[in-house]
Amino acid sequence: MTTIEAPAQPKRKTLYRGDPGMWSWALHRITGVTIFFFLFVHVLDTALVRVNPDTYDHAIEIYKNPIVALMEMGLVVCVLFHALNGVRVILVDFWGKGPKYQKTMLWVILAIWFLLVVPAVGRQFFYLFTEH
Repeated sequence: MTTIEAPAQPKRKTLYRGDPGMWSWALHRITGVTIFFFLFVHVLDTALVRVNPDTYDHAIEIYKNPIVALMEMGLVVCVLFHALNGVRVILVDFWGKGPKYQKTMLWVILAIWFLLVVPAVGRQFFYLFTEH
């Protein structure tokens, strides 16, 4: 008996699967959510000053530890990436040649991000391990 087989389907590469653009998209959302939660906590802890100044002072003392300092460094990393990638997204959306150069722009913003993050986090490390 002869069987009829469907023609082989060519493997289609999706737009983002494994592409740097996919990682940029995912990191943009992750950093955005991270920044949102930081701002939420920041508003709440700042509001404590009106509710109970002693509780506010206690919260500020809790923040003076190395773990929170590392979280602040992570926040700097997130804010810088989110801001720079946001500029790239705007250019891709509103510049006629944006889609054509989106990968190049990604590598450029990553280079700028790296050049900004290294001294910023380095300075935070310096203050983490020095008395002030």
